[in-house]
Amino acid sequence: MEKISSKRVAVVTGGNKGIGLEICRQLASNGVTVVVTARNENRGIEAIENLKVSGHDDVVFHQLDVKDPMSVGRLAKFVESQFKKLDILVNNAAESGIIVQYDEFRAFKDGAGYEQVFDENAPLLTGILEQPYDLGEDCMRTNYYGTKGVTEAFLPLLHLSNSPRIVNVSSNYGELHWIHNEKVKAEFQDIDTLNEDRIDEIIEWFLRDLKDNKLSENGWPLTVAAYKVSKAAINGYTRILARKFGNILVNCVHPGYVITDITSHTGHLTPEEGARAPVMVALLSDDGPSGVYFNQMNISSF
Repeated sequence: MEKISSKRVAVVTGGNKGIGLEICRQLASNGVTVVVTARNENRGIEAIENLKVSGHDDVVFHQLDVKDPMSVGRLAKFVESQFKKLDILVNNAAESGIIVQYDEFRAFKDGAGYEQVFDENAPLLTGILEQPYDLGEDCMRTNYYGTKGVTEAFLPLLHLSNSPRIVNVSSNYGELHWIHNEKVKAEFQDIDTLNEDRIDEIIEWFLRDLKDNKLSENGWPLTVAAYKVSKAAINGYTRILARKFGNILVNCVHPGYVITDITSHTGHLTPEEGARAPVMVALLSDDGPSGVYFNQMNISSF
């Protein structure tokens, strides 16, 4: 029987740029073997070269499209054949679900960016941030169903680890105060009865209302709506996983307002600063918390 490596192994989705690339760099700096993934093979190989130039040799690339079950399966088989287990899964890949007019957005509210993207300002954002249905649906398929598919594929390998960790990179946009539908809010809060089937039903309800232009009528966020609901769903899923698997520390984390593609290069933190919290959560000691939401470095309220 082949010996399982004692060295920790991590998979990072969306690892070729931004926060994802910096998570890979910082995990490698902590002696973790990192499987860097990206949809685009050329960009993934560039990321590996970037990491190796900065002195991190224990990194490998594997292509991954989180929306493609075949691609997810190929990655899981690769990790199994190379390492026999997985210690850390960082679900970082995400899409915004919106079209942004960059120049106008950067000028919006004197450059306040996403800190001023709330429902009261929705009329002012017409023509600056648009949320077509197809991008909203794609956002759900990546942020929620992609995360879920990758997680399910890797659970058998995580169970072979002595200290398994799942880190779901979330957002303060997933906090429940963005949702005005009290029924949905209460269901996400009631973690003892919330289940994956109900999250699916909530997402289907939201997508129907997005398509039918009924967001306001049914208490959904009016701005960056799909992203907000997808991250609330991720936070709920995190707690379900933590409840189901007592041997795995499963947490979600808001990395902060980071200057990346997904924030239209607005924000206060560099990707290096934004990676600190997800890496801290990935490297929690065995007596660390599970099923909690970290707002940057601190445990916070959902």
